[in-house]
Amino acid sequence: MTGLLFILFFAFMLLGVPIALAIGASTLFALNAQGVPLMVVTQQMFQGINSFALVAVPMFILAGDLMAQGKVSAKLVDFADSLFGFLKGGLSIVSVGAGMFFAAISGSGAATTAAVGSSLVPELRRKGYDPASAASLIAASGTIGVVIPPSVPMIIYAVIAQQSVSKLFLNGIIPGILMGIGLAAIAITQAYRRNYPRGTALSTATIWRTFKSASWGLMTPVIILGGIFSGIFTPSEAAVVAVNYALLVSLFVYRDLSLADVYRILIRSAITTSVIMLVIATSAVLSWTLSSWQVPGAIAQAVLSLSTDPYVIMLLVVAVILLTGVFIETASALIILTPVLLPLVLQLGIDPIHFGIIIVMGLAIGMITPPVAINLYVASSVTQLPLERITRAILPYLLGLIAVLLLVVYGPILLGLSG
Repeated sequence: MTGLLFILFFAFMLLGVPIALAIGASTLFALNAQGVPLMVVTQQMFQGINSFALVAVPMFILAGDLMAQGKVSAKLVDFADSLFGFLKGGLSIVSVGAGMFFAAISGSGAATTAAVGSSLVPELRRKGYDPASAASLIAASGTIGVVIPPSVPMIIYAVIAQQSVSKLFLNGIIPGILMGIGLAAIAITQAYRRNYPRGTALSTATIWRTFKSASWGLMTPVIILGGIFSGIFTPSEAAVVAVNYALLVSLFVYRDLSLADVYRILIRSAITTSVIMLVIATSAVLSWTLSSWQVPGAIAQAVLSLSTDPYVIMLLVVAVILLTGVFIETASALIILTPVLLPLVLQLGIDPIHFGIIIVMGLAIGMITPPVAINLYVASSVTQLPLERITRAILPYLLGLIAVLLLVVYGPILLGLSG
């Protein structure tokens, strides 16, 4: 029956059926063929989204959209330029730095890519940067958006794995910074090879001026993460605080959004949220079905029969995560893979928080690996470049992110910190 379920799932995917409907329909047909009462489907769908932690998802999406549409992203880019622009190929480093700053606000890879790209692309072209390489770097920097907290995928993983959102957020900071350092190193290498110009001269006065201008945006992660880690409010409450703060900054400080703009952003965020929640609901039925059929345990035993070496098994796990990210978008892949792979890594003694960072990072890399590469599509839209050109230029950044992922996978294991 498991074979029937996956055959139907991939058949629906090949036919172009939306991911949520493909998951739901294939599971529904498989359960019906087994004679399971279909009332179970609605029960499990409701159970899958009946979590207080998921309240944070629509709120962080809305906060990110509000910040992305206003002047916040442009001011963050200006501040990053004042810090890194003096370097050779400084605008490349600004792309990464601005991506990291905005990642600490949005919780979304696509929002990070769009916000940084729309602000930087005209200047990159004017300074003579290779357009495809610049667009691919911006798309790669967008992957940091779901690793540095706040992170919507981390919230989803926390709900599925019954782990602490706060602990995941705390442990996502260093891996996100490492991703930024890795991308920046590659960008600097390319800048010297292509003889890119230096940007804004280093000036204390400029840094102070741009910092003051960007301070309202920079305060967002301080308020969100400071409130969470100090225990003032929960991650779900922090998301609501983030929305109110974003409205305050956009409507009354920068005054860059009208009420009509806010209404339009609310509609778009609601649509995005509804898609994610439908995926979570249908995937909950799939997870329950696989668990009731004892599929995760069978997979764990099959993998452990190949090798008992944790290094080898974790390499296989990473390969599965990366391959899944190529074909399935992040939220869906996360919901499908977590119940299957978590029992396996727990048997290896891997801490579930550590695994949460691994799976979120691995699926974030999937945002720049076609055919399901949302960051590349956003970068293509912002730069008006063909997707094929950006895809060819993404390879060095893709390899750099995979290297950082392997460092995050094996570093804690080697240090004995993973269990």
